[in-house]
Order: sequence, then structure tokens, then C-alpha cells
Amino acid sequence: MSGHSKWSTIKRQKGANDAKRGALFTKLAREIITAARQGGGDLDANYRLRMAVDKARGNSMPAENIKRAIERATGAGADAVQYEEITYEGIGPASVAVIVAAMTDNRNRTASEVRGVFTKHGGTLSTVAWQFEQRGVIVIPLDGQDPDEITLAAIDAGAADVEAPDGGSIQVTTDPADLEAVRRALAAAGFEAESAELSMEPTTTVAISDSKTAKQVLDFVERLEDLDDVQDVYANFDIPADLMEQLEAQVV
Repeated sequence: MSGHSKWSTIKRQKGANDAKRGALFTKLAREIITAARQGGGDLDANYRLRMAVDKARGNSMPAENIKRAIERATGAGADAVQYEEITYEGIGPASVAVIVAAMTDNRNRTASEVRGVFTKHGGTLSTVAWQFEQRGVIVIPLDGQDPDEITLAAIDAGAADVEAPDGGSIQVTTDPADLEAVRRALAAAGFEAESAELSMEPTTTVAISDSKTAKQVLDFVERLEDLDDVQDVYANFDIPADLMEQLEAQVV
């Protein structure tokens, strides 16, 4: 799998401190609000909302916060704040291609902040979307379960690919349209997902083998992720497992 996907897995496992968790909840609420405004508050009828709520639950967002976000979007105050979805593309350290997905109520502010991170790290905004493709990504924690059984169940459900990025989980990749059907099939087989979401997966990767460059790239990605308006960051760096393990202890 790509180094960035491995990095995301490490961060999920280690969790976040209280300050970053509060910022994460704000971003999750923003996604819930936007999804509910676009498709209504019924989770069964609004697939995007279902994914947003599942992601919020997977990150331990309190049920009351989730309920309040949906009510804010569908209730009397629904016109209070309108978020615009914007995507930025560019090249970062070590010629790593990056896609930044943002939601904002101030396009100028967000563009300035994203551009500032690229500039500070020697990067530049440019078109790189051709180096990625949208895929559905489902992460199943092993928790003592047989990885071969999960793999077979995923293949039977129509998964495009199955791999084990670490010793604790299985990553199932699907065509975007098949994400929900595969997730439901796995759940019916007794394999509940830790996360299930659409992702921009790289079709080519940039190999990084030294710790100095790896730290520069990871710092760049984290600075983008820490921006208030940024929802997701996708990158095509590939850091070897042994080097990633050395850097894992440095995750805050």
C-alpha cells in the first residue's frame, strides 16, 4: 500500500491528543452538516451522510455531537453557515503529489492558508489529479479474526483488492460505486469495518528511503491536515515499512 495510507493507519491506531481531537470533531461535524444539507437527515436514504456518521463514530465523536450536527443542517438554522467544497492540487517536498480536499465558508482564506503551507515547504500548486484515482477503502480490524476468511469474504463481495498494511488490520479496496455493498456484505459475514470511505489512491508513488526526507514529507502533510478548513489530504509518497516504524514513535 502507499506510504500515506500506512501513515493514516498509524495515526488512527495511536489516536490524537485532546486539542487535535477537538479539531477533528469540528471537521467531522462539517462533513455531516454538508452531507445532511445536500441529501437530507435520513441515514438510510443519504449514503454520504451515512459514511460521514460512520467516520465520526469510528473516531469516537459523541452521539450528541453527531445528532446536533444533523439537526443543525436540517432544522431551522440550516441557512446559518454554508460550506463550499474545494480541491487543491500540488507538488510537495521530494516531488510528492498531493490532493487537498477542503470545506470552507471563506474561499480566499482557505486558498491563502493552503498555498502558504506549500510555499513554506518548497512546494507549488499544480495539477496532479491524473496521478490518483478514486477508490472505496474499507479497513477491517483483525482482532483475532482469520485474515484469510476476511479476504475471501471481501472477494466474494466484489472487492477489487485486499491487502494487509500492518499486522492488525485488512484493507479492502473497491470501485467507488461498490463501497457500500461490499461494506454491508462484510458486516453480514461478521466483519465490521473500522472505517469505510471514498479515497483518492495514487496510481504511481514516490519512493522515499531516508529519514530526513521522510520527516520533511510527513511534516508537510501534517501541516496541511492541521488547517481548520482541510478535511482530507491524499499523497503518493511511499516510505518503507521499517522506516515508517522508526518514525511511528514520533507521532503526537
